[in-house]
Amino acid sequence: MSPLPTRLADGREILWFDEPGRPPRDPVALVDHRDLPRVVPASELRYDALAGEWITIAAHRQDRTYQPPPDQCPLCPSRDGKLTEIPAPSYDVVAFENRFPSFGSAPGAPPPPVTGDAPAPEAGRCEVVCFTDDHGTPFVRLPPERVRLVLEAWAQRTAELGARPGVRYVFPFENRGAEIGVTLSHPHGQIYAYPYVPPFPERMLSRVAAHRVATGENLFDVLLARERAGERVVVAGEHWTAFVPRAARWPVEVHLYPHRPTPDLPALDEAQRAEFGLVYLDVLRRLDALYDDELPYVAAWQQAPVRPGDGRADARLHLRLHSVRRAPGKIKYLAGSESGAGAFISDVRPEAVAERLRAL
Repeated sequence: MSPLPTRLADGREILWFDEPGRPPRDPVALVDHRDLPRVVPASELRYDALAGEWITIAAHRQDRTYQPPPDQCPLCPSRDGKLTEIPAPSYDVVAFENRFPSFGSAPGAPPPPVTGDAPAPEAGRCEVVCFTDDHGTPFVRLPPERVRLVLEAWAQRTAELGARPGVRYVFPFENRGAEIGVTLSHPHGQIYAYPYVPPFPERMLSRVAAHRVATGENLFDVLLARERAGERVVVAGEHWTAFVPRAARWPVEVHLYPHRPTPDLPALDEAQRAEFGLVYLDVLRRLDALYDDELPYVAAWQQAPVRPGDGRADARLHLRLHSVRRAPGKIKYLAGSESGAGAFISDVRPEAVAERLRAL
């Protein structure tokens, strides 16, 4: 799928993904009439030598838009005299450069040349993906054909961003709910194109590589086979299975894997793409029924790094969704053990959560 690219008033790129059957858009009509200053990211990467992790300092994000009222939402379409980030009276799915990015160069500037192993924050990119122009329709209430379009947008952006010089990992994700820290309530997600491989996928791929050396097997494939045959399956389709992992860190945690070994979103075949929305919407409906309320969650795609040397060959695409809500009105906080020692302690048995979700 090839989106229509245009520019916002400050030079940031916006890409229009339309459902089949919509009349072609006229780029001349997609003009952003706002008077916006140019965005110049001022990010800095610093290395924590003891943890072996890169930390991003992005002080300019302190001034980002924070929980505006619905009538001032910057992600709604531009209409009735209100100008927003999307310069059109309606849209299906759009992706655009974040106005307050953690990474990235000045809008319109090419990414810098790669000059070594040290990551440069200006080589990365942060994008916002809006799933619908309806402010009150969360992902769980999108029709399957819209979920398919969102999936196509994720895949297209993964391929395009992964081809940029200096990018090593592409990470699409959605945060939902104030408890998660969402600053804009309009249904949307983000995509981070990191100039390094983030710590969590890096640790996973390190374990997978060690297992490959010891056994000749792919650890992702081994664990998926075990879960599909076990008691923690929540929803099973022909091409996807959703399950609560045996060592779930969070009070509610569900992983969604394609059955065929698939490295990343662009590598999904037609059958996988067609079934994803049906299985995922089923999972989301069960999650909202768990406490009879919209469950706050983070849904994050784990996929193959861009470079072969980062473990790309053994990576397996999967979606990890988790919630901090442990009971109605109660939140699982990352307290002393989790935030201080990095050791998760769960208050619920994963088998009990899977059983409840299956029964809903």
